[in-house]
Amino acid sequence: MDLAFVIPAYNEEVLIGKCLQSVLDEVKRSGAEVEIIVVNNASTDNTKKIAQSFDGVTVVDETKKGLVHARHAGYEACTAELVANIDADTQLPEGWITTVLTSFEKRPDLVALSGPYIYHDMAWHKRALVRGFYYFAFVLYLLNRFVFRVGSMIQGGNFVIRRTAWNKAGGFDRTIAFYGEDTDVAMRLHKIGPVRWTFKLPMFTSGRRLEEEGVFQTAGTYTLNYLWVTLRGKPYTKDYNDIRPD
Repeated sequence: MDLAFVIPAYNEEVLIGKCLQSVLDEVKRSGAEVEIIVVNNASTDNTKKIAQSFDGVTVVDETKKGLVHARHAGYEACTAELVANIDADTQLPEGWITTVLTSFEKRPDLVALSGPYIYHDMAWHKRALVRGFYYFAFVLYLLNRFVFRVGSMIQGGNFVIRRTAWNKAGGFDRTIAFYGEDTDVAMRLHKIGPVRWTFKLPMFTSGRRLEEEGVFQTAGTYTLNYLWVTLRGKPYTKDYNDIRPD
């Protein structure tokens, strides 16, 4: 089964290289044939130049700034049936591709797969708080998917969608700026087929937003927008801050 990676990047010169190297290392380990698309989303630094220096990586430009605009541009630029949406500050753990391909091969009806973040650059006690938040979110996911049957859960920056299902769902809602984009994907794909969230598909990422805005505030913002999109169809929070490493 063919797989593509779509990686939006806005002024990510510090971290994009580590992200791409982790993808290429995992591709080599797994032996899978993949497309790797970096979407240069109106960057003003060396993001594009660094991405272009990696063999096997295609860089496309999206001048309209915004995460969802970039995800859409990357989706349009690739052809694979499975499209992995990751972020420029993430790093794939060993076995990630194998878990994805095996999951979709075992479940032909599966339309999306997602898992948690591991904030590798944060202190252990903050990572423990995040883990607790994920357990709470997992309970909400189980209730919404299997009991109330109103939706599912996806972690933005660590999810894979099936192209045929996503086309049926109508594609990315580019009116969403940032918060709630992942829940919107989960909600609409839930109407097409099973959307699975599992702790068996972790992704390493930067904890810069949590460090800047605080773990509890960030968790609260994401929870509020998850519930708002699930119950009302649109995110509550419209504005967001661009946080980049020094």
